[in-house]
Amino acid sequence: MTEQTNELPDRLSLDPRSPYFDEAVLERGVGIRFNGQEKTNVEEYCVSEGWIKIIAGRSRDRFGNPMTLTLKGKVEPYIEGLGEKGSEEASEESSES
Repeated sequence: MTEQTNELPDRLSLDPRSPYFDEAVLERGVGIRFNGQEKTNVEEYCVSEGWIKIIAGRSRDRFGNPMTLTLKGKVEPYIEGLGEKGSEEASEESSES
C-alpha cells in the first residue's frame, strides 16, 4: 500500500451521501485554490467543469442541510502539506545539496 498517488479525483464532495464522497482522499487533507485564492469552506468541487460549492452562511434547506452557492472559475485541488510551500521547500533542499 505504499502506492498512494498525489492525484486527486476530478470531483470530490464532503457529503457522505454523495456518490463523489471519498473518505480515504479526505483523510489525506485536501485544499482548494479557487481563482488563485485559498478557500476553506468548499463543500464540493469539480475541476473539469470549473466550479465549487460553498456553504451560504447559516441558511438551511427544508431537510436541514446547509444551503450552498455554486461559484465558477479555475479550481486547483491539492493535498495539504504538499501544496506550494511543500514543493518549494523540496526544490530548495535539492538545490542546496
